[in-house]
Amino acid sequence: MLTVRTAGVEDAAQIHQVVIAAFAARPRLDPPADALSETPESLAMALAAHGGVLALVDGHPAGALILDPVGRTLFLRRVAVSPSAQGHGVAAAMLFHVLRTATADIDDVAVLAREELPSTVAFWEHEGFVEVGRRSPLIELRRSARAESAVAEDADEMRGIGKRIGRQLRAGDLLILTGELGAGKTTITQGIAEGLGVRGPVTSPTFVLARVHPSLVGGPPLVHVDAYRLGSLDELDDLDLDTDLDLAVTIVEWGHGVAEGLSESRLDVRITRAVADEVGETRRVDVTGTGPRWRERPPQI
Repeated sequence: MLTVRTAGVEDAAQIHQVVIAAFAARPRLDPPADALSETPESLAMALAAHGGVLALVDGHPAGALILDPVGRTLFLRRVAVSPSAQGHGVAAAMLFHVLRTATADIDDVAVLAREELPSTVAFWEHEGFVEVGRRSPLIELRRSARAESAVAEDADEMRGIGKRIGRQLRAGDLLILTGELGAGKTTITQGIAEGLGVRGPVTSPTFVLARVHPSLVGGPPLVHVDAYRLGSLDELDDLDLDTDLDLAVTIVEWGHGVAEGLSESRLDVRITRAVADEVGETRRVDVTGTGPRWRERPPQI
């Protein structure tokens, strides 16, 4: 189970463990990464200044980063994922936590990536970052810090949030839904379908993997996919939906790490239990727009 939380000085030893393991596993760089000279004490000083983020997998440290605001830009430093946890969405989950908790005085988020690590640069670009400067061997990339959030007290409010999202969508849009079992992914999809004006009923596509809902109002159809049992984008492409996704709105449940390649732009929709209501139905919905489609006009929920 992956959990992500804000980190403080008390987490310095765990963050040091992750940073050293992650940076030591990278290819040899010249000059070497400064992160390898970090100590628990130096990281504690950085955490005391502005805090950080710690990701845990089954309770064990798996990912970490340090926050460093410079003016209205929030730099992410020492971004690290333990080798054993890589490829499981840890870095993306930490980024989402940063976006969700960023204060109103932060306009954008920035990272520095090494030129010699093209896969790392590609990851940040995939998450909506664009190159804004280069000073060899470092590339500076930035993206907007804006993430929209809303709270749903019950299923009706969840559908209402979905309806508001649906009214902003157009053909070619991609939405990736993330949340634990029973979080409300299908419920919010029902609201999106209502906002789009497509034919129902909308139910979980778990057993058929995908359903296509044609429009009743002359708009784009809705393609509703469950990627829980899919392991790659190739398997998603193999579903043979008989629908051009450029002409449809596509929603993929459990799509993180699988469906991002379907479009250069997307909405990431994450549903979590509200912290103050662990046993109730209250859910928090966080929506982040990535790519050119949403850069100038972020989604409103």
